[in-house]
Amino acid sequence: MAAARPEGDGPEPVERSTVGPAGARSAGRRVVVGGRSWIAVGFGLGLGATLAWLTVQTVLEVGSLLTLLLLAVFSALALEPVVAWLTRHRLPRVWAVLVVLVVLLGVFAGFLALVVPPVSDEVSALAKAVPGWLRDVHDHNSTLGRFEDRYHVLDKVKQQFSSGGAAGLAGGLLGAGRVVVGAVTSAVVVIVVTVYVMAFLPSLKRFCLRFVAASKRPHAQEVTDEILNRVGRYMLGNVVTSVIAGLASFLWCVALGVPYPAALGVFIALMDLIPIVGSTIGGFVVSLVALSVSLPVALATAGFYVAFRVAEDYLIVPRVMRFAVDVHPLVTVVGVLLGGALLGIVGALVAIPVAVAIGLILDEHVFSRTDAS
Repeated sequence: MAAARPEGDGPEPVERSTVGPAGARSAGRRVVVGGRSWIAVGFGLGLGATLAWLTVQTVLEVGSLLTLLLLAVFSALALEPVVAWLTRHRLPRVWAVLVVLVVLLGVFAGFLALVVPPVSDEVSALAKAVPGWLRDVHDHNSTLGRFEDRYHVLDKVKQQFSSGGAAGLAGGLLGAGRVVVGAVTSAVVVIVVTVYVMAFLPSLKRFCLRFVAASKRPHAQEVTDEILNRVGRYMLGNVVTSVIAGLASFLWCVALGVPYPAALGVFIALMDLIPIVGSTIGGFVVSLVALSVSLPVALATAGFYVAFRVAEDYLIVPRVMRFAVDVHPLVTVVGVLLGGALLGIVGALVAIPVAVAIGLILDEHVFSRTDAS
């Protein structure tokens, strides 16, 4: 009698189909690997691939919502130092969040007060000028009349409307309406989630830390608090540099007589929040507005923003960020480019805070071990 195979002495041998002397396979045999049949292995692989595909499709479908949630979380982290400062002065957290929200709403109302009147004035001026333009078009001695006699613009517009152009215009207006509704909805989602995260941030941190082992939880809490502190300081530092850019733009536009200096200053401050490319885009827009004054003023404005960009990169930002974060410039550029490619403007905004968090985690858990080994 063959000796019994001892338990735990390696894996079971792989059973294979045997071929008898006559070439026929033995009955009752099936191919198994590691105690599992090929059917079970194939089914498991197929189920895993299907679940992975469904997960990817779900993430793609809710990608815009996840982007809004990410923006809301980083907005809450940016405001957390202010909320923490208010709570340290014996103000309950709910009231601290309410105070911050009221201040933000006041800033937004001030922005609307600066932007809406100039825009409404321009729209009114445009509406009043339309009848005069129509009279000039039918006047063959005017510039517009000679232009119409040569190119027949009105006839082409009438033909376009008669051949379905009106439906295209209506579709374009509906599309613009959907964009406006979508923007308003996204803003409401970001504001609501930001308020909830600010109000319940301590409880959210405690909940997330419960996934860490109890023995490692105090160290994980220290690292988490440091990450949140650095991210908040970076966001506040970015706001300070943006305010400086907005004030400089306002003073420049007032000095050179560029129209709407307050609105343009607020616009530059908002654009400057976007790292690397925001101030450049804002300066280009302001230079175009300055072109309505004169070409020399537009060129001088473009030169001003080039000089200000150099001063911001080498003088203002290093001094403001000196005590906020410590990120290598190459990491900043690469992070902003990758974040912008993945998530657009939101990705560019949150790229540097994410780089700060990753750098701190590497310092605490990777580099400390490699340096000690």
